[in-house]
Amino acid sequence: MNLLFSNDKRGTYPESWYAATAEPLASFPPLQGQTTADVCIIGGGYTGLSAALHLAEMGADVVLLDAHRVGFGASGRNGGQLGTGQRKDQIGLEKMVGADAARKLWDLGEDAKALVRDLVRKHDIDCYLKDGIAWAASHETDVSDLHAYADHLSKAYDYSKIEVLDHDGFQAVCPSPDYKGGILDMGAAHLHPLRLALGLARAASDAGVRIHERSHVHDIKHGSKAIVRTDAGHVVADQVILAGNGYLGGLDRSVTARVMPINNYVVATEPLGDAARDVLARDVAVADSRFVVNYFRLSHDKRLLFGGGETYGYRFPSDIRALVRKPMTTVFPHLKDIKIDYAWGGTLAITIKRMPYLAQVKPNVFSASGYSGHGVGNAVQAGKLLAEATRGPSEGFAAFNAIPHTPFPGGGLFRTPILSLAMSWYAMRDRLGV
Repeated sequence: MNLLFSNDKRGTYPESWYAATAEPLASFPPLQGQTTADVCIIGGGYTGLSAALHLAEMGADVVLLDAHRVGFGASGRNGGQLGTGQRKDQIGLEKMVGADAARKLWDLGEDAKALVRDLVRKHDIDCYLKDGIAWAASHETDVSDLHAYADHLSKAYDYSKIEVLDHDGFQAVCPSPDYKGGILDMGAAHLHPLRLALGLARAASDAGVRIHERSHVHDIKHGSKAIVRTDAGHVVADQVILAGNGYLGGLDRSVTARVMPINNYVVATEPLGDAARDVLARDVAVADSRFVVNYFRLSHDKRLLFGGGETYGYRFPSDIRALVRKPMTTVFPHLKDIKIDYAWGGTLAITIKRMPYLAQVKPNVFSASGYSGHGVGNAVQAGKLLAEATRGPSEGFAAFNAIPHTPFPGGGLFRTPILSLAMSWYAMRDRLGV
């Protein structure tokens, strides 16, 4: 079964609040017949669009193919959080790759945030970009851990944009009875993810990128020039960039062995009006410390956008509203009867190390995926690094490429049930508070 077509209508954005509040671009035509390019990019999310834009600005002739619409996948459905650092925290990275490499990855994380901000400003992308993400402690032991981490970032990385919050301080930001304290990072940000994707697509097209939507890539013939085949045509390219993330499927088994698709879900409530202050007293996003993370923020029209719940098969559940309402009412019990106007799912991808997998998988084929829930900054930056790597050496690409990535156990047949068992175990620990 192909995740590209398991849960959505072909060539149509999901019925999300994001799609309802974004002005769609005119459709780009499907690929017909043969064409040539310096670089063919497969996937029209943040990674592919950023790579295409940066390559075009370098003077390359670029064709981008997407099976649906630009921003159709996780790039247009996610929680919209532009986080600091990497998905794995700096203490974990220091243990995994050493202090010097961890410092380089920290600097790349800071560059990723700056890159998104620069692109939004340069291309006049109206995506409601605002500062501030709070990290919420769901258990008492998490409070001291978060406070210690903020202290570590201040001392080891000279990062001074985090405010340490005790219980009362956190309640003044987010009055949830579930949270015991936390930290507030004003160097991070939140935004409308689909508007960002569409803005990048518009910029790439304006820069000369030939975008073809509804062009499902089903095969790549490798050689000194690659032949990328769709149902109705093919691209002969000097180089190929794989930017499909959780939707890559079988186009490259070495990537899909290390990058696992999972599904996550988001709802948008009815507008809360003045009652929004009982959810968030400040216009910041929140992510909590649970293993299966709850994340949320207020929309510009005062809805609660709440993400929570994961599944590991191909199909989305039949009742997404019920799935997400459960963690939402754990965090905000007073919303148990609130009307949910929109509910949608999306497929992202994780790695065992919870770090992006950037690789040169063939002499002329490059890939980036596996952002593990940290993709707003990582994916946009990965696109830029892939563009650099196709032109010559890239220090940033090399830094991510040096991270050791092991395949998921069980291969393609058994990795999903194995992962499901492991995730269920950690989720149970969350529920038990251990």
